[in-house]
Amino acid sequence: MQIAEPLQIAIEELSKLPSIGRKTAQRLAIHLLKSDIDAVEKLLSAIQNLKTKLRFCNRCFNISTEDLCDICSNHKRDHSLICVVEEASDVIAVEKSNEYHGSYHVLAGVLSPLSGVGPESLHIKELLKRFETEEIQEIILALNPDTEGEATSLYLAKLIKPLGVKVSRIARGLPIGGDLEFADEATIGRAVLGRITL
Repeated sequence: MQIAEPLQIAIEELSKLPSIGRKTAQRLAIHLLKSDIDAVEKLLSAIQNLKTKLRFCNRCFNISTEDLCDICSNHKRDHSLICVVEEASDVIAVEKSNEYHGSYHVLAGVLSPLSGVGPESLHIKELLKRFETEEIQEIILALNPDTEGEATSLYLAKLIKPLGVKVSRIARGLPIGGDLEFADEATIGRAVLGRITL
């Protein structure tokens, strides 16, 4: 069946987004086609504002509208703690917990030699430069518990420990409400190793 060219182009462009397959892209394109023009213009404006009004913080590389993000410019935050994350989306996830009140550093990825991502591709030298101007007491590594995340954590710990700063990593283990019976061995192992005293 021949699809009208504007619809075909919309489907192709939407399918380039992460986690959007061709069928989902088609459903989204048809939904937009059925939507009133005001709703579509609001969406277009929101997408355009992402590129024109947002930038990355000069200090931590979090998403910002100014040179410094809201977290870096907040004097009530504990700037002696830096939570190192992979992407800006991880900052949002940690902030939703309402448990962390320090600052952040976004690496913009993790080490992945097979994909050609080395230390120079990440914001590692910028993290180390922060030690020259900030009084940092602890670096908290909050990287994903996969092979690349683990390798990046070990690499960073090796660079930072000689600077006399505490390096920790977020605890790993069973989720709240999780069932021990259905957890994999690695998760249970991490939970046992990361146990806390009551």
